[in-house]
Amino acid sequence: MSAPEVVEITAAETHPLRLDVLRFDTPTKDVVFPEDEWPGSWHLGLKVDGALVGTSSWVPRPHHERHAVQLRGMATDRSLQGTGLGGVLLEDGCRRAASAGFELVWARARDAALAFYLRHGFVVEGDGFVDEATQLPHHLVVRELLPIS
Repeated sequence: MSAPEVVEITAAETHPLRLDVLRFDTPTKDVVFPEDEWPGSWHLGLKVDGALVGTSSWVPRPHHERHAVQLRGMATDRSLQGTGLGGVLLEDGCRRAASAGFELVWARARDAALAFYLRHGFVVEGDGFVDEATQLPHHLVVRELLPIS
């Protein structure tokens, strides 16, 4: 297996993994997010041996009046989950967000993925809730970003 490579991709390129990973067990199969095309949004892909095995979307969106970016659509090929590849993608996205001057990253994380986010410096904020689209339990998670000089 070659070294993983993080690349910028289009929103449409995220759709196959979003469907396979994020929508395989949900009542909705919709993988298009309205925020995908918002000004300033960006999408990252993780490639291994030329194959796209991970995706994430980053949407400039304030959180408690702070300059923040929302992480959406974080997905790693189900056969590769637990291998550290998702962490490579997440950390690269956080570095890019910090370099762009964002103060924090926040996400609506599935409870099934909370341990992943906690390992990467996120903290849970507030009570859990059931996401309307997926009908799965979620928590809000946030991570402070250190300024990059």
